[in-house]
Parts: sequence; structure tokens; C-alpha cells
Amino acid sequence: MNKSAKIGVGVIGAGRIGALHIEHLAQNIPEAELISICSLDAPGVKSLAKQFNVPKVTTDYNTLLTDPQIHAVLVASATDTHVEISQAAAQARKHVFCEKPISLDLEQIDETLAIVERAGVKFQVGFNRRFDASFMRVREAVASGEIGKPHIVRITSRDPAPPPIEYVKVSGGIFLDMTIHDFDMARYLIGDEVVEVYAVGGVRVDPKIGEVGDIDTAVITLRFRNGVIATIDNSREAVYGYDQRVEVFGSKGMVKAENPLTDAVTFSGSEGTRAASPPYFFVERYKPAFLSELRAFFACIQEDTPPPVTGNDGRAPVAIGFAALKSLRENRPVLLSEV
Repeated sequence: MNKSAKIGVGVIGAGRIGALHIEHLAQNIPEAELISICSLDAPGVKSLAKQFNVPKVTTDYNTLLTDPQIHAVLVASATDTHVEISQAAAQARKHVFCEKPISLDLEQIDETLAIVERAGVKFQVGFNRRFDASFMRVREAVASGEIGKPHIVRITSRDPAPPPIEYVKVSGGIFLDMTIHDFDMARYLIGDEVVEVYAVGGVRVDPKIGEVGDIDTAVITLRFRNGVIATIDNSREAVYGYDQRVEVFGSKGMVKAENPLTDAVTFSGSEGTRAASPPYFFVERYKPAFLSELRAFFACIQEDTPPPVTGNDGRAPVAIGFAALKSLRENRPVLLSEV
């Protein structure tokens, strides 16, 4: 594609993530031109379009996909629509950025990736944490050999409050709506594939989560093909804020990324010393990373290079999630080959 030409973009889905993408496209990505927004919320999409000077709105994504001005689409709609829309977009020869997960069905993911390959379009999956500056620096320390041969990975991921029960009922459960990011992060940091999963968990936060068949507290152990061992701990409720930390220990040292704080002020008084809390949730914590991943997507279109987060990268954490669920139910380690 001509690097000097703007990439016409359509956004499908205008909820919390879709609205953030729209803001970035309109204000921070000059190589892209936001042409159209699609949402079932007609009043809401019209309001967003007016706010960011977007010329077209629709409630039918097929209208957006047939628009010749649009070269790429961002799929930020409900999870159960990702496959249908991504496949239709690829068949319409549009490049696709799809929020995770592609699907909660591995066969549907494989079908989608096959359609993308036949269409010859770019397909990037929205694992935004890979684009966090601190996590990128940890990955660099591992990939460059700075810490030597990696031995152990530790990932902590805790939300500030549990999601609505109606969401839990349809999300696929904690391993597929929450830990999926940590499965991806573990693969990203180590640059290798998981071969075995062992998961334990329970309901420690909200009994209603257990009543709908899910858990809210978990510890998962991953074993990689190269021998590295990773542990992930999750909670649906950390009262002090959004807790996101990683650490990799190796033969020459250790590298870790701690939580950023909302400010750098420390107060000391007669009752002790206190500092600010972490950002409240993922939009505040990862807003710069959301922007960086979109810039990477448009760069791969302009430069005709592979996306930095491929369809296979989108598939692997789903498979690990299914293995974790099987492990939890059967109380045993599960090989990825069993999934």
C-alpha cells in the first residue's frame, strides 16, 4: 500500500474499547482516516460520530464492509460476533484488527484464520498488554539474553472488582475472559509454546460467581516446551486497584515490571508513609498500549509486514484456557495436546 495514502478505517462496536479506539483513530493516528462507525446503539454511535467528526454511521456492519473507502476494520463488538464479522471482513478484502478472543471455539478460530489466509489480508489480535512499555522492556531483557537462560516466570493479574454476573455467564469463565491475557503474556515474554497446564481455583470473592459455574480466584502453572515454568495468580477483586505485575528469573539475573502508580507523590507523617494506588482499571492502565497496538497494525499494512500479534497468537491462549479449565475440573496437569 502507498505509505503516503491514508488508510480508510471502519470501527465495528462502540462500547468501552470501541470508543477508546475511535478516540485514538480520530486524534492520534494520522495515517488512518476514520470513515465509519457501526453500532447497534444508534443514538450512542451518532453521538460518538459527532464528537469525533466521523462522516458515516450505521447499525449494519455489512454496510460498512461494502464501503470502498474502507481498507481496514477494527472489530470491537461483543465476543460472540467476532468470528462472523472477522470472516465477513476478510472476505470483503479488508484488513482486520480483532479484539480478543477471536472465538471461544477452536474450530471457529481455525476456520477464520484459513479465510484470512485465502483473502491475503492482515489480521491482528488485540492483546494490548504486549505493547505496554514496561512489559516490552521485560521481553527485551529476556530475548536479548540479558538475564541469561530464563527459568521462572511469575505473573500477577488482579482486577479491582468482579464483573457483573450476566457477563460471567457468557464470558467463557475466568480463564478465557481474564487469564487469557496472562497466557498471552507468558508466551510473549518467553517466546515459546506452553505444553502443560495445571490450574487450581476457588470462589473467594463472590458466591454468585460460583453459582453460575465459575471461579474468582486462581493459580495456574504453565510448563513450556523449553523447560521454563510460569506461575499466574488471578483474583477478581483487589481492593487497592488494578494489580498487573510480571517477573522473569534467569541464570544471569531477574527482570520485573511493577505496577505504575497514579502519581509519584509519597506522604510521610506521624502515622507512617503512604503512596498512591495503581490505576483503577485497564483503560487507565493500558491506554498508551492500546494506542501503540493500533499504530503497529497500521504500520504492518503500510509496510506489508506480518502483524506483531498474529492469528496463531490469538488461538494459543484460548487453547491454554481450555486446558486450564480441564485441569481445574479434573484436578490434574493437562497437556496442550489433549485439548
